[in-house]
Amino acid sequence: MDKQVTAAVAAVAGTRATVRADGDRIGVVLDATGLSAPERDAMEAAVKMAAPGARVIVTAERQARALIAVASGKGGVGKSTLAANLAIGLARAGRRVGLVDADIYGPSQPRLMKVEGTRPDAIEKQLIPVATPHGVPILSMGQLVAPDQAIAWRGPMAAGALGQLVEGAWGAADTLILDLPPGTGDVQLTMIQKYRPAGAVIVSTPQDLALIDARRAIDLFAKAGIPIIGLVENMAGYACPHCGTVSDPFGRGGAEAAAAELNIPFLGRVPLDIAIRTASDAGEPPAARDDDRIFAPIAAQVAGWLQDR
Repeated sequence: MDKQVTAAVAAVAGTRATVRADGDRIGVVLDATGLSAPERDAMEAAVKMAAPGARVIVTAERQARALIAVASGKGGVGKSTLAANLAIGLARAGRRVGLVDADIYGPSQPRLMKVEGTRPDAIEKQLIPVATPHGVPILSMGQLVAPDQAIAWRGPMAAGALGQLVEGAWGAADTLILDLPPGTGDVQLTMIQKYRPAGAVIVSTPQDLALIDARRAIDLFAKAGIPIIGLVENMAGYACPHCGTVSDPFGRGGAEAAAAELNIPFLGRVPLDIAIRTASDAGEPPAARDDDRIFAPIAAQVAGWLQDR
């Protein structure tokens, strides 16, 4: 075997390449496991330049990837904010995380993750996730349509769009956070039946009306055999920025009580805090800060659940 060819291939592909010789013919088997489509293509091109005339075969193991659904029974409970911060928190905890904005009709992750105005590229009709400043790549319907354009799609079209997002070129990601639309409709059913999440995080406010709908979401996942990782109580308490007095405009403890009644874990509370709102609108989720004490504990529990499952 030509030692120069072996050395040249190793210089551009390292241990991912195995050089084989059969008489005068040289073949290179390139392991592209965990690489994104652009990374795979670039490495294949580099190998072909390093070994002109060699036959290059690209292989890859199927990436084991956990899908975590973030869901609620109704809108307006802060589900997208929780999904964005959970994704960042898991990434800071060491997981390789991607974020799918599956809220087809009301995508908000491009703003939350500070990538408004971006569009994903595609290779062979497979979408390439867009990098964000927070180390969590995303795909969102909000990147594919104009900001003010109504997405008036029937169920099959919405379900098809979900498929394009989930089946993007996620590369080495070991965890995908799915920010689902509210309710228990076609998008949720398609996601459960076709993509089978590892588990679900349910978001609710403390008030009874929100908890009624949260119970419906929990029931949907339970009937499908999808484990409930836990319940998060959002908008739990408001501290006046002037006097410091804490009030509970939406009540308090309802989600924790419901979790106990349903025998599912309670992951924690997120306060009704203007700082969270302003940071989110600015594309700077609090979980990206070193001093975050709200979302990091929730992410740690989900990371522990993933580790133990």
